[in-house]
Amino acid sequence: MSARRLISSGSPYEAQIGYSRAVADGDWVFVSGTTGFDYATMSIPDGAAAQAEQCWRNIERALAEAGAALADIVRVRYIVPSREDFEAAMPVLARVMGDVRPAATMICAGLLDPRMRIEIEVTARKRA
Repeated sequence: MSARRLISSGSPYEAQIGYSRAVADGDWVFVSGTTGFDYATMSIPDGAAAQAEQCWRNIERALAEAGAALADIVRVRYIVPSREDFEAAMPVLARVMGDVRPAATMICAGLLDPRMRIEIEVTARKRA
């Protein structure tokens, strides 16, 4: 049985709040809610579509570090502050997840930082 492994993005929020970008446990990889921040520059682009693109880059890096890929995603949760943000991000979400087609949930809720237009959380299971 593989050991549980914590994966960090380098974001200062991880230590401040007490979480990991992802946790790999056996074949499973759980990626925390991920926003559109570029952790190298700690900047965030304007708009839900641009932020969704960055979310997927952040998620893809975390999955790769765990030995998984976007194609291994089995569950995704999208959180947006407004319906309009979801509509703006839909083309990006469809392009990235269109062939994967995981189980998905969309939630409209306030996000921690008013600049955030989307947060994406995924669960993946590494394929043999």
